[in-house]
Amino acid sequence: MSRGFVKEDDQEETPMVPPRADLPDDLTNYVTPYGMKELLAEKEALLNEREQLEASNEKERRIASNLIHAKIQLLNERISSAQIVELAEQPKEEVRFGALISLKIGTAKQIQKYQIVGVDEADISKKKMAFNSPIARLLMGKKVGEKAVLQLAKENRVFEVVEIDYI
Repeated sequence: MSRGFVKEDDQEETPMVPPRADLPDDLTNYVTPYGMKELLAEKEALLNEREQLEASNEKERRIASNLIHAKIQLLNERISSAQIVELAEQPKEEVRFGALISLKIGTAKQIQKYQIVGVDEADISKKKMAFNSPIARLLMGKKVGEKAVLQLAKENRVFEVVEIDYI
């Protein structure tokens, strides 16, 4: 049937799904074991949400179901491309993916701890930075006592590695 004979009210909008965290095509989708558990739990939650959909009318239910389906598709792409990095196998003496790093930043006296994780697991409020972030890239390969310098517009910020751990 030609679209000219379809009523406007029958048209469903394609759901706009916010993209997942940016992962350039040329990068491997590294995840920690915990990060993979989080991805799988997110998928399970979306599947449960889709099963329990209630809406006042069929159109609203279909639109909500389509949105959840689109989110699941994006999530499945991340899960299928994920490469789990076993933290116990990382070299203990240098910063690599999954490292929990104690840092002295600039002239601050307080030590801050950050973990280098996959893009979907990254959350700076939880002190987890993505492995492809500028700071994480600067820190990769550093050993205790070594410094990384981040060049900013007005100053350089120095990060000194105080301790490395893999949890």
